[in-house]
Amino acid sequence: MNIAIYGAGSLGTIMWGYLSTTNHTVDLIDNFQEHVDLLNESGATITGTTDFNISVNALKPEEINKTYDLILLLTKQTYNKDVLPLVKNILSKDGILLSLQNGVPEEIVQQYIPREHIIAGSVEFGATFKGPGVSKLTTDFDTFKNYALQIGELNGEITDRLKELKEVLDNIGNVHLSDNLIGTKWSKLLINSAFSGLSAALNCTYGDILDNEFAFTVAMHVVDECIKAGHANNVQFANMGHHSMEIFKNLNYSDKLNELMQPSRKLEASMLQDLRKNRKTEVNNINGLVVTVGNKYNIPTPFNKKIVDIVLNASKTGKLPNFEDNLLKFKEIL
Repeated sequence: MNIAIYGAGSLGTIMWGYLSTTNHTVDLIDNFQEHVDLLNESGATITGTTDFNISVNALKPEEINKTYDLILLLTKQTYNKDVLPLVKNILSKDGILLSLQNGVPEEIVQQYIPREHIIAGSVEFGATFKGPGVSKLTTDFDTFKNYALQIGELNGEITDRLKELKEVLDNIGNVHLSDNLIGTKWSKLLINSAFSGLSAALNCTYGDILDNEFAFTVAMHVVDECIKAGHANNVQFANMGHHSMEIFKNLNYSDKLNELMQPSRKLEASMLQDLRKNRKTEVNNINGLVVTVGNKYNIPTPFNKKIVDIVLNASKTGKLPNFEDNLLKFKEIL
């Protein structure tokens, strides 16, 4: 099987590291020339809660001269208009596109890739791009290997091809099959809105949020808004591991949310990494999606809205957020 990982950031590089040990041909595709060059010259270096280096076959999009049976899409949604036409051209006639982007992008993806060729899912571990050729796994290693991905058909069926895909991807870490794909994506959106959004808005790690009583209270409010907006949109939130997302509504069970997030306490949001590199963030596709759905159903979402405002302002000014200063902005909401 020819496999491509499109988007060689921290997550994609780590996935490649484990998939490359299989009998499949796996290419890593990215636009970042220095990163691609260093991957080919020195291999991929994975640090953090694991530590290894492995040889890589990395390509720029214009260097691709074949089609792929499976493409893992890991680019940011902000690049979809440029990326999806290219993905369409390199996906084989009977190929599968595994959509692993943050948020709920599948409606947009279907505008380019036929629905029957799409399987979607969520990445359940965190990582940080440390520089060209180097990615850091920030999730506890055992947690990563026990629950790496969750995937599902768009119609919720547990099909033979889904089971076959799981066998391939289990080389990364344990893959869970979902019969509630939209619920799966919204559960990931819930966590991203609260912790990725706040990590970017406060310039901190997930652990900094967990360890600060008020920051964690803000995270609970973000979660509550996401659940209410999702319910109004007829979403039934899927479990993450053994944790039910539904129990977090109305600010209940904060201890369970803290427990769920502890393995990811070292993680810094990719949106924060984008701010540090003066790149456009996905905040409109994450917290902004909660705000959009909330507006549609008259669900107040002031905490998500504040995160969007802070991150967009940081992008505009080029000034990184300040933890204490921005925490005060959330106190104004309360």
